Amino acid sequence: MVTINDVKIIELPKILDARGNLSFAENFKQIPFEIKRTYWLYDVPGGECRGGHAYRANEEFIIAISGSFDVVLDDGKDRKVFSLNRSYYGLYVPKGLWRDMENFSTNAFALEFASTHYDEGDYIYDYDLFKKMKYNGEI
Repeated sequence: MVTINDVKIIELPKILDARGNLSFAENFKQIPFEIKRTYWLYDVPGGECRGGHAYRANEEFIIAISGSFDVVLDDGKDRKVFSLNRSYYGLYVPKGLWRDMENFSTNAFALEFASTHYDEGDYIYDYDLFKKMKYNGEI
């Protein structure tokens, strides 16, 4: 069963240059899965939260390209906040964890890589159902 202990902050390679720095991430190297989908969050109004769901199968890798935000993860027992504010760190989030994103700074830009193509059926939006599924070993 997946727990908070399976979440990882991964430092990305940095190529430092006086003209501007460069970082990157690759499938099965820094990102521990094959990327099937990429999406991003931007223009999130102050005080708003994103997420509020869990995935049955999808894994994610989240980078704060600009600004900062918190990713709040919950495994049904334990809850932990991961603050992202550097573009050379990524957060690996395995499937089966409840996630919320909050405390977006002005002009925050969240880049997210997913291990699955979009599938509405993969989402769990009800927290009580999520906890029941975790308890029963369904996710």
